Amino acid sequence: MNNFNPKDKRPNDQQPKMPKFNMNWLYISVLIFIAVIAFSGGGNLLGVQGVSQEATYTKFKEYVSKGYASRIILNNQEHELKMYVKPQALKAVFNQPAEKLGKDPYVKVNYGSVDKIEDFLLTAQKSGKLKDYDYERPNENTLLNLLYNFGPFLLLIFVWFFFMNRMNSGGAGGGVFNVGKSKAKLYEKAGEMGVTFKDVAGQEGAKQEVAEIVEFLKNPEKFTELGGKIPKGALLIGPPGTGKTLLAKAVAGEADVPFFSMSGSDFVEMFVGVGASRVRDVFRQAKEKAPCIIFIDEIDAVGRARSKSPATGGNDERENTLNALLTEMDGFGTNSGVIVLAATNRVDMLDKALLRAGRFDRQIHVDLPDLAERKAIFNVHLRPLKKDDTVDVDFLARHTPGFSGADIANVCNEAALIAARHNSTHVGKQDFLNAVDRIIGGLEKKTKVMTADEKRTIAIHEAGHATISWFCQYADPLLKVTIVPRGQALGAAWYLPEERVITTKEEMLDEMCALLGGRAAEELFRGSISTGAMNDLERATKSAYGMVAYAGMSEALPNICYYNNQEYQFQRPYSETTAKLMDEEVLKMINTQYERAKKLLNEHAEGHRQLAELLFQKEVIFAEDVEKIFGKRPWVSRSEEIIEANEANAPKLEDMPEAVKQAQAEHERAKAEAEANHNNKENQDKEEE
Repeated sequence: MNNFNPKDKRPNDQQPKMPKFNMNWLYISVLIFIAVIAFSGGGNLLGVQGVSQEATYTKFKEYVSKGYASRIILNNQEHELKMYVKPQALKAVFNQPAEKLGKDPYVKVNYGSVDKIEDFLLTAQKSGKLKDYDYERPNENTLLNLLYNFGPFLLLIFVWFFFMNRMNSGGAGGGVFNVGKSKAKLYEKAGEMGVTFKDVAGQEGAKQEVAEIVEFLKNPEKFTELGGKIPKGALLIGPPGTGKTLLAKAVAGEADVPFFSMSGSDFVEMFVGVGASRVRDVFRQAKEKAPCIIFIDEIDAVGRARSKSPATGGNDERENTLNALLTEMDGFGTNSGVIVLAATNRVDMLDKALLRAGRFDRQIHVDLPDLAERKAIFNVHLRPLKKDDTVDVDFLARHTPGFSGADIANVCNEAALIAARHNSTHVGKQDFLNAVDRIIGGLEKKTKVMTADEKRTIAIHEAGHATISWFCQYADPLLKVTIVPRGQALGAAWYLPEERVITTKEEMLDEMCALLGGRAAEELFRGSISTGAMNDLERATKSAYGMVAYAGMSEALPNICYYNNQEYQFQRPYSETTAKLMDEEVLKMINTQYERAKKLLNEHAEGHRQLAELLFQKEVIFAEDVEKIFGKRPWVSRSEEIIEANEANAPKLEDMPEAVKQAQAEHERAKAEAEANHNNKENQDKEEE
């Protein structure tokens, strides 16, 4: 095919290319111009010329009479003269040190009559007060004067061109003229990021849902042939650190399609209309590279619910950006191959129009990992670590309830740092326990000075917590008790929180009773109370108000929930009478559990005394120590029940096919040989040493 342009009568590939104007030539020209001004006798721009000072004609005559003038230049056209001052007279004339005056400082003087000034200078010359004087030749500095007049203007133009060029050279999203361009990072081949579903431990339910999105991108005809429509978007919802962003990267890596990554804050700008322009630009780029994925992290920055009233602080710019996003998500073709993934931990704040079907078709919940998922996450993060045989993954998973994937990664990293700090060659179990303690409680403060009486008070307090939790059926199982200060706490009792699906009233009351055990022990066995129970009282009060106001667990206000999810609503959803009744119910509930705690402590006073004394001496005691004093706890924890059930349901080797048994036996044989070879090598190395 012949590409022909009728306007030029020549093929397109033979069109003359116009040379591009290079801004560097402009910069060089302006610099040369400034150099000419600076070094052509008028060095004011670079500070070469000395300072000047104006003086009256009378003062000028006085200076000449005293012999201060070295030479004088007359300008009869302007009726102006310049008197250059001798070095020894600079201090007297200018009242400044010579080093601050520059080269050849002078005094400017206006005079009237040319004849009189000439007569005066001739007289001064004859008397020896003046060596010489001269006249400024006319039109000597006409060019320089022209340059001085227009130099600042040209310099301003140069600076303007320089900054505009720098701002516009930043590519997409950079510069004044590219401010509306998208700031999304593009990965042409998302597989190059090296993140797949293998790197996402746990979250099996979420992975199953996003795996369908991968199938949509890999093989869309499979679904469109049956009349189905590819989902337009999926919203990843979950607490911080649960792996929402990692999951989105894994989707792109598995599908191996272009991946646009950006944050919700990238749309926000100081200029009006920029956010909407960036939304349109990123979707335009995505359509060109379809099938692809657009990932918007922290979408609540731009997708927050629009205000109904401007008086409540509505943001027109943010709302315009949201409107553009809504239009683009519902505007491109049904089967265009562009899928929008977004992540947020504040789904309650998002606009309802954003969550409707046809925009974000799916809401995928990425929750905190449970026991089995934490074990899988630990296995991922333990791979690069040099750990010893004392590290038990099941034990670590049990001791980190409520931890997110990011928290577990932090635990593994902190354990490695602690082991390195102690000059260990491997990371051990104790390093992990210290890492968990540091993350939960803070840095251990061994330098905090306490008296023996203060230390004993803390021991009695913490022993109270341990005693009550041991004899309350639904209280969290005790792990260890310490009176070593950590963070803001002077002591702490570490528990293994039960990860319950639902929580009953009895369970919450037992936990409240355990929280009040410290204060009750202080009152019973010390005869006074202290501020050490402030955190316990705060947690107990919040729990009580939650039971009364939200869960409907009080006798006076049963089956009523006063929870209000309306933002910007300052009025409480209940009356003052109800609020008073809530306060009474909370006070009654807490006092009841406080009396119950004191009763349990009186029943086990001797055990509490032994426990407090042991804690005072050792500073750290474990559940085994408590079991020696009080005996075995009569109740089995929920976590132990789940572990036992999983072990019972786990497939046994004897029930497997013969091929599996042979493979397992071969694996055990190879493992034993590897250990034997390793031991032999170590023995040889020792003999050589």
